[in-house]
Amino acid sequence: MEFTAAPLEKLIEQFEKMPGIGRKTAQRMAFYVLGLPQEEGLAMAQAITDACVKIKKCTLCCNLTEQTYCPICSHPKRDRSLVCVVENAEDLMAIEKTDEFKGTYHVLHGVISPLEGVGPEDLTVKELLARIEPDNVREVIMATNSDIEGEATAMYLSRLLKPMGVKVSRLAYGLPVGSDLQYADSVTLTRAIEGRKDL
Repeated sequence: MEFTAAPLEKLIEQFEKMPGIGRKTAQRMAFYVLGLPQEEGLAMAQAITDACVKIKKCTLCCNLTEQTYCPICSHPKRDRSLVCVVENAEDLMAIEKTDEFKGTYHVLHGVISPLEGVGPEDLTVKELLARIEPDNVREVIMATNSDIEGEATAMYLSRLLKPMGVKVSRLAYGLPVGSDLQYADSVTLTRAIEGRKDL
């Protein structure tokens, strides 16, 4: 016997697909949405629809944007010869909050993880390599997380980039090992950028 209406069950199932969200949390989220005034609930649904339909990858750095180029790549004062490689757009936002980095970024949209079935071809590696010559890239900073997958991805990219005459550096370990960039505070990220080292 079903105790919930089909649309409510479907909403719970959709929330449950989110990382780190279990059944009980998904239920709380669904009931929260249903408790909103109808216009607020519809506005939330419209925001999700707009994000899914309008947001795409920047042609240059693969950051998320509405335009052909993201605001960072289209900014005339950003140093295109300095590229910071991050795992995802959340990490990019964390570094941008420090207001210390004046180069551009490259978003991989993941890391190499054989156990998860993710290889280099599943990331934006080709797009990164295609930028090196046209943008006269002189240095690439590896800002992947300091876990096994992040380190393996950084080393893989370093082996591809060094023969191209590019300096490859790594964020300094002001970041706790095994932590995610998006949860680091601005001071820690600033020190990590300033203290980066060659790979």
